[in-house]
Amino acid sequence: MPQNPGAAFRALHRPGDPFILANAWDRGSARMLEALGAQAIATSSAAHAFTMGRPDGGSLTRDEALAHAQDLVSAVALPVSGDFENGFGDDPETCAETVRLAAEAGLAGISIEDTALPSQGAYDAGLAAERIRAAAAAARALPGDFVLCARADGIMTGAYDEAEAIRRLKAFEAAGADCVYAPVPPDMDSLKRLCAATTLPFNALIAGDMTRQTRTTLAAAGVARISLGSTLARATHRVIAEAARAMFDAGDFSLLARTASGTEIDALLTRED
Repeated sequence: MPQNPGAAFRALHRPGDPFILANAWDRGSARMLEALGAQAIATSSAAHAFTMGRPDGGSLTRDEALAHAQDLVSAVALPVSGDFENGFGDDPETCAETVRLAAEAGLAGISIEDTALPSQGAYDAGLAAERIRAAAAAARALPGDFVLCARADGIMTGAYDEAEAIRRLKAFEAAGADCVYAPVPPDMDSLKRLCAATTLPFNALIAGDMTRQTRTTLAAAGVARISLGSTLARATHRVIAEAARAMFDAGDFSLLARTASGTEIDALLTRED
């Protein structure tokens, strides 16, 4: 981990020159992504939940998320950011405490969303902004740098439209967020409008139609950070599902013919600590 992970992480956020925030789900995936060129690692609440045999969406406790994040921090020499869902509580002070605990765990930053988990509904706009304000105040009181990303998830969940997402992004900026995020806009025109609505670095999620874009097209839209969310983990689970169905339904093992060699994997996992 860098000596000042928050500062190193913040320096990566350049609108129009986005870095890829690689979401891992265990020590092995984090180390592989580091060896393959990742500049920063993030947790994924969904991918972490899958490793616990649970569904996505409010099934993790804060203690579990912190322990998992600390495990990834100790596995790599890169800044690590935490996908911390709704901050693990409704009230602003809980979000502030989550920031303080995340920093103690060695994280370079976290994201906090405005979904009132476990439902798919959104917090009232005023409360959503107050939650970010409290989290930002806690971040600024830390001895080291810390990057707080505020998520407006309503487009993705169906809780509200683009116009409301823009209003919330502006409110999050005014509340002190360092980065903003409105996952899964319907098209690139919408993404451009979202990026233009704030002066803060904007995070784009690679999921759905966004998987058809490239880093170049996302850079042209004004994106500063490209996260994978649970997409890479879901791709891994797709391979498991397809190979298992072929094996158990038809006795067909052909999907297992193309794998990475043990030597290649060992080389990617091994680094000098």
